[in-house]
Amino acid sequence: MKLSLDWIKDYVKIPDDIKISRLAYDLTMSTVEVENTVDFGAQFKEMVVGEIKEILPHPNADKLRLCETDIGGDVREIVCGGTNLAAGMKVAVAKPGAMVRWHGAGELVAIKNAKVRGIESYGMICASSEIGLFDLFPFTDEATIVDLSPFGACPGTPLSEALGLDDVILEIDNRSLTNRPDLWGHYGIAREISALYDLPLAEFAPCAPQSGDPTFAVQIDDPSRCFRYIGVKIEGLSIKPSPFKVQSRIWRVGMRPINAIVDITNYVMLAVGQPTHAFDSDNIKGHITVRRARDAEKLLLLNGRELSLSSEDLVIADDEASVGLAGVMGGGKDSVLPATDKVILEIADFEAISIRRTAARHDARTEAAIRYEKGIDPERGDGALSLSMKMFAEFFPEMKVTGFHDNYPNKLERAEVDVSLDWLARRLGKRIENAEIEKMLTRLGFTVTFTPDGKFMHVVVPTWRSTGDVSLPDDIMEEAARLHGFENFEAAPIITSFTAAINQPEIDIDRHIREYLAYRCGMREIFSYPWVRGEYLDAIFGSREGMLSISTPPSPDEKYIRSSLLPGLLKSVSENARFFDEFALFESAQVFKDGDYGCPYDERESLPSQRRNVSGVIVGRSDEATVLFRRAKGIVELLPRYAHIESLEFGQREKPAWADAVAWLDIISNGAVVGSLALVSTKTALACGIKNSAAAIFELDIDALKPLPSRTNKFEHLPEYPRTEYDISMLFDASVKWEDVYRAVTSKKGPEDLVRGISFVSEYRGRQIPEGKKSVTLRLVIGSPAKTLTSAEIESCAGTVIKRIKKAVGGELRT
Repeated sequence: MKLSLDWIKDYVKIPDDIKISRLAYDLTMSTVEVENTVDFGAQFKEMVVGEIKEILPHPNADKLRLCETDIGGDVREIVCGGTNLAAGMKVAVAKPGAMVRWHGAGELVAIKNAKVRGIESYGMICASSEIGLFDLFPFTDEATIVDLSPFGACPGTPLSEALGLDDVILEIDNRSLTNRPDLWGHYGIAREISALYDLPLAEFAPCAPQSGDPTFAVQIDDPSRCFRYIGVKIEGLSIKPSPFKVQSRIWRVGMRPINAIVDITNYVMLAVGQPTHAFDSDNIKGHITVRRARDAEKLLLLNGRELSLSSEDLVIADDEASVGLAGVMGGGKDSVLPATDKVILEIADFEAISIRRTAARHDARTEAAIRYEKGIDPERGDGALSLSMKMFAEFFPEMKVTGFHDNYPNKLERAEVDVSLDWLARRLGKRIENAEIEKMLTRLGFTVTFTPDGKFMHVVVPTWRSTGDVSLPDDIMEEAARLHGFENFEAAPIITSFTAAINQPEIDIDRHIREYLAYRCGMREIFSYPWVRGEYLDAIFGSREGMLSISTPPSPDEKYIRSSLLPGLLKSVSENARFFDEFALFESAQVFKDGDYGCPYDERESLPSQRRNVSGVIVGRSDEATVLFRRAKGIVELLPRYAHIESLEFGQREKPAWADAVAWLDIISNGAVVGSLALVSTKTALACGIKNSAAAIFELDIDALKPLPSRTNKFEHLPEYPRTEYDISMLFDASVKWEDVYRAVTSKKGPEDLVRGISFVSEYRGRQIPEGKKSVTLRLVIGSPAKTLTSAEIESCAGTVIKRIKKAVGGELRT
């Protein structure tokens, strides 16, 4: 949210010695986060008001003119192609060094003295679009020059001064305002500044227009969703621009001026935080009624969208049809039109939740909806009414009120909170004198009384904080602390005692796995949203059965919550495979599955299953699929060692729907399947947008893994005598697994065995290999702890290994 310091000063006079840097810091420390302060006038540096003294033709260009221009006691010749130039006209002159946009487009460029068709030109006479003022000085011909004559500024006056643009804009982080609906306007921030520095705050004069039409009335059919509705019928209006000061203020904080009537409604909203709306009363048939919409009722909005409403939506209606979507946007046929001369002004308060749901349901996030959904207090309408009527009277002296109705069925009750002063001192960490507490809270609008014994205080909350913001003793503590100043509390050491080391191996598993995958395996960690697109579910799992859906999804095609990390992982593969041939990704996050699993914190709650999963993918060329699968399998095989969990085994029990028909394995721990490992099938890959790449994926249920009570790594001395690597190539039946070969070598090792290690090298099928056979190359590490082996001893050891393999799984030595 953007706020104008000049506007804020209408309500609270800030002393000159309070610099903007201090104000921003104090607001950030006590109230809202000021992200930035912008010197608004700085963008008009080196721009001044100039007065054209004489206009001469350009000798070398028919459409250009030579303008003798007074820029403050200094007459300069400036070449200009403006179509509305006239002697005596006051214009915006960009002197050398000013930053402008040529013809209102492109990047900012610095003005320099230059020759234009052979004539030296000093600076530039500007159109509004070239200096960022198009919204304040619109035109239809881009050669139209800004006419500053009505402002009466002397030549040489800085442009920002002449137009009243010397201002500071405070940029507020909206997240810091979420629970403070009273701050969504300049007056709310002014109130905080008033309390912060103990300054007087301007108040709005009470206003209760006299109704000239006793039959004018507003009806509220559902008081639980519309708390108050003020309707004012005003005549004697016209469509004309609002005063420049009003247009400028609206524009400086990010909105566009429209016309005087619409600008009043926007100005009031930005000033006090209360959305207002004006209906063309000539198009309102009968009375205003606030009611629920009828199912499939149609409503054309101001922005041209036609909505199909439901009974969950609240509308503003006349006797014939709906004329506005309550709290969101007015109707296109009944709002301010080019011929409007009389209006019905709406100042209303609606239930926050219903407005939030309606805006989300119809994808209509407006400035009004943003404020209503925070929970505006109904009493704010009084200030909005006072300011609105004052502005209507100033802009339209001939206007008159012909109807007024304030329908306020259930008056807002101010919240009341009792606070123990001993509790408050304990929670604050220091005792603040009762008189100081009362003074601070009173400055914030609270009413404070103390019990005779001085141990408790009774706090009555102001209406603008009674919509759910302040309701507990903790809320009062926060108010006292922030106004006292967090920097005024001394840090105190936390005293505790540790009787035993805190070891949470179940929690440590996740970090161990992530560190292993990132540091040792060279994989990149990603983070994806928990919602997934339906087509990914269809491509990976074949159906959406058992998938949880979101009632208000971020978009219509992303309404499902992930039950696996694979959709997000394959989406990332699809997006990255266009730019990289090889890469490896992993993600560790929660997955959600349907079912009534109960809540560990509240037995009345029913929650879906939420388990931690980790999933990884290795991507490469299509002809490297086998290598990718083995890399993924190797990563999972070594995972128990580095994550300190019980060992994992592999088997084939039930093939995942997304897996290749051959290259897939179940990951097993303690006899139970805890994950899967496979190549992604061609069908699944294409459905996910992955072309010309192969991907091997593994996914593990972290919560199903059992951590070891301590590390089981064993120390082994470096060998004192040299070891020899010995490669053996053997022919096996195609059905023989490497696991069987490995077991044949390692299962019968004794103390005298010289085999120190065995590893897989390669597998080959093709020419020179008989049908139904495969060649497997394995590597032995042979050595003795007592001596250096001779060639004969090495050959003898290798021969023994070959015999073991032949006996266990068959096969013959390849020559």
